[in-house]
Formats: sequence, structure tokens, C-alpha cells
Amino acid sequence: MAKTKRGRKRVDSFTIRGTNKIAKVGDNVLLRPSDTTNPPWVAIVEKIEKDKWNNVKVLVRWYYRPEDSIGGRRKFHGEKELFLSDHYDVQNTHAFEGKCVVHSFQDYTKLENVTAEDYYCRFEYKAVTGAFNPDRVAVYCKCEMPYNPDELMVQCDQCKDWYHPECMGMTIEETKKLELFVCSECSSGDDLKKPLAKLCASPGADRKVESKRQKIGP
Repeated sequence: MAKTKRGRKRVDSFTIRGTNKIAKVGDNVLLRPSDTTNPPWVAIVEKIEKDKWNNVKVLVRWYYRPEDSIGGRRKFHGEKELFLSDHYDVQNTHAFEGKCVVHSFQDYTKLENVTAEDYYCRFEYKAVTGAFNPDRVAVYCKCEMPYNPDELMVQCDQCKDWYHPECMGMTIEETKKLELFVCSECSSGDDLKKPLAKLCASPGADRKVESKRQKIGP
């Protein structure tokens, strides 16, 4: 991390223009994109400095959206998913438009209501190489895909694995009517249709550990 240059001093916070919101080091912030039809950029404040003319400069560390990464967006990436990158920039305060919350993946899956300011991050991302940390994650269902919190999944009452309704030949409406569920591998025909298991929250919510894992990135 670069040291403070001569003539500049560290400050604890700054006010985001046009708002009454105070941004501090460690806060997650929204920055205005050059193309206003695009969503705001998301970053974390790393350092705030003021020069002798009281101009404030802010060092930020960028979050990347899946579509901005090498390899692009994949099926298991959620709409509000971000990657914490190793890309840093210095920004003027006029670029900031608000604050947001970037949750851990586990905390995000427990949210009852997701607002426009809620995001989540489960990977760190190296912008030059496209490498992820962790580079492998648990997979679920017959399709062996990582969990996407935007998609409904149902847990088998016997093997405790999680399944997409469409992968089990069911519609979302049919799945929501179930009180309990037994997957086809644990069931013999008629048992699959019995109301045997309740719809549980999500793979993220119960912190399920899988032996099967998928490599992420190139």
C-alpha cells in the first residue's frame, strides 16, 4: 500500500455529495458509472486523504461483477454477486453516489428482504490472471452446479443434498406445494410423491459441506 504523499494528510471520512451519508475507511460504496444506463460500480474505501487545498482523494478497491471478469457470468452467479478484486484506484469525491452493504455469502442467504443496496461476495478475484480464491466451491444437485441464491432449491429429507426442481422433473409451483421431499436416488417411485419433507431455506443457510467441488475460473 502506498504511503501518504508529502502535503497530504489522512482523514477519517468524507460526506458523499448530494447526500447526508458519511463514508469511512472500510465502507462499501457506490460510484457513478461513465455510462449512466449501467448499474453503479461498487468498491470498498481503503484510504482517504486531503491535500493542502482541501481536495479529498479516495483510494478504493474495486468489486467486479461476474460479467466484468475473465470468463464472464455463469449460471451459478447470482444477480447481486460481486468479486473482491486486487484492482485499486484513486477517485475524486464527486464520483461517489451512495453506500451499500456487501454481505458474506452465508449472511446474504439468510436475508429475508434484499434491497437495492444489498450485495454479496464469496470470491476474491485477481483482475490480471482471472484467478479466484477459493478456486473450488461445493456443488449440488444432479447438475453438479454451485449454489445460486436466486434459484429455488429443495433439500432431500434422506440424503440431505439439494436439488433444482427442473432437474428433478418438477415445476417450481409443484415444489412449493411439497411439505417434504425425497430425491429419486433415495426413493423408489411412489415414495418420491409422498409429502415427506419440508422445503428448507437454502444450501447457504445450513452451511452444508459437500465432498464434490467444482473449480472456478480458467
